[in-house]
Amino acid sequence: MCSAQVVSIVDDDEAARLAMGSLVRSFGRHTHLYASAEEFLQSGHLASTSCLISDVMMSGMSGVELHDRILALGYAPPTIFITAFPSANLKAKALTNGVLAVLDKPVDPDAIAHWLSVALDVP
Repeated sequence: MCSAQVVSIVDDDEAARLAMGSLVRSFGRHTHLYASAEEFLQSGHLASTSCLISDVMMSGMSGVELHDRILALGYAPPTIFITAFPSANLKAKALTNGVLAVLDKPVDPDAIAHWLSVALDVP
């Protein structure tokens, strides 16, 4: 793992955000945590984000809208969506728009480990 790699986690549920941050750090990854899509966009850390983990349904801007905004700004970090409300339509749209994975809550730690490895580890 390159020490410069940062996983940005965006979730408006504080407990879920803190738990995901703890899980990702347990894999030896560096994290930045954000309570909203707007907070992340205003943070100045978009360019340094090596991987984005975002909840889909949040107050304010959704994870899908955040991903669309990031792409419009010219960035394309590997993105993992998490959602308590999975649907085939959401997964199809997200994957078509370049999202790496859409994971159901509660998130399986092995699934997060797998997709972080896909996103961040050089073969």
